[in-house]
Amino acid sequence: MNSPEIKAFIRQNSDLFWYIPEEKKEDISLDVLVEFILNFGDMDTVKEMIRIIGIQQVAYHFFHATKLSKRRKSNFNELTLNYFTLLFNKYAPSYTNRKPG
Repeated sequence: MNSPEIKAFIRQNSDLFWYIPEEKKEDISLDVLVEFILNFGDMDTVKEMIRIIGIQQVAYHFFHATKLSKRRKSNFNELTLNYFTLLFNKYAPSYTNRKPG
């Protein structure tokens, strides 16, 4: 269940979740939220997401998605995958392989 702040953030960026039915957007998982914001959001949107859920959570969901399968890894474009791998390895290194406490 997403917090009211996350739901408001999703509503503000609703156009990034184009294929999800309007009535289900606020209930998307954090994996989906992170994937779509990192792939399609601008840097201000990425910063806002990090402010709301924390860099450790974002890093965890990013690495979790990329390690699930090659198909999930390919959901991120190559530049996005490289940039955020470097960023999270530098600023959230202890959360690259485990869920934040």
